[in-house]
Amino acid sequence: MLTESSESKVAPWLAPLWESLDLTTFPNAILLHGQSGIGKFEFSIELAKALLCESSTGTGSKPCNHCEACHWFDSGNHPDFIALVPETHRKFLPHGDFESDGESPKKTKSARDDSDGDVAEKKEKKNISIEETRSAIEGLSIGTHRGGNRVILIYPLEMLRSDAANTLLKSLEEPPANTIFILLADRLDRVLPTIRSRCRLLSAPRPDRASGLSWLRSQLPRISGAKIIEAEVESIYDEQGGAPYAVFESLLARHNKDEKDDLTIAIQASRYVLQAMSQGARINWLDTAEKTNKAQFSILLATMQRWISDVQAVGNGAAPRYYPKHQSTLKALSQQARTPKLLRFWKSLVQARRSENHPLATRIQLEALLSQYQQIFED
Repeated sequence: MLTESSESKVAPWLAPLWESLDLTTFPNAILLHGQSGIGKFEFSIELAKALLCESSTGTGSKPCNHCEACHWFDSGNHPDFIALVPETHRKFLPHGDFESDGESPKKTKSARDDSDGDVAEKKEKKNISIEETRSAIEGLSIGTHRGGNRVILIYPLEMLRSDAANTLLKSLEEPPANTIFILLADRLDRVLPTIRSRCRLLSAPRPDRASGLSWLRSQLPRISGAKIIEAEVESIYDEQGGAPYAVFESLLARHNKDEKDDLTIAIQASRYVLQAMSQGARINWLDTAEKTNKAQFSILLATMQRWISDVQAVGNGAAPRYYPKHQSTLKALSQQARTPKLLRFWKSLVQARRSENHPLATRIQLEALLSQYQQIFED
């Protein structure tokens, strides 16, 4: 059974997965995979806390939230919890581990070193460096600080560079005693097969629309003073592919008027791309690429994929999944589109997603894709 605390921190649609886990026979490595923004990260934090909990009342009531280990974890200073995440996710760790003036046991050299300036900071937002990974792995040869488990959380796993992934692989092949790896991936197909084969795979389901929206509405009071229109919440929910946590973070960033927030920039850019793509053959692809290329490329690609998916769905007589409010526009475009060109464009998007995290020229790629989109509607 879940504790009251766990029930509140684990998303309702992930509760069955939580209840299926047995802490007494837990594997040395799990790989939790599923769509971004559905609560995997929050689930993994609570799981790490449960694995480190020192309560003697039984595993069914962990985390107990009362033992010394739980207090250490909540304060962000448990010496046996190591989190390797990009800068963008450090704020979601217990009590902002990387924001304190003191020296946290799990801070790595890379996280502390500011000598590389703004350029290094931008890279850290996207990748987990080899220095961070090696620093964490090298410390595994030493026994745990509190004599119990040691938990290493890595997210997103697919963003590890090949050298960092190989370093991780060596530890998975010969796991240190009392060490548990919690690995998270948004895209399982991008994780090295050798890493996948050494983990117990756990699939995190996406909630159905009704459940996701219900949870999201229950969280909206946390955004104090915000005036949020119900129809707009549903629209953003659909645009985000049914990812409740991603929607909540976007609403929070907008309420705080954080125009520099990566998610805020991405949503604004995605909406501009949608507006442009709704023009069909009249799309100004040069202008669109110029005004959106600063946003995260992977999110722009996902937006284009969802739009094309809806164009094809409506063309086949089905209802649009992602952009129902644009149904009339989608229907008109599906009638104008040349099917062979539409299918080739879809393949181009799939190909682009395979290298979306590489440091390539985003603007040039956007121009090429949007120009190809325009040609879908031309003879």
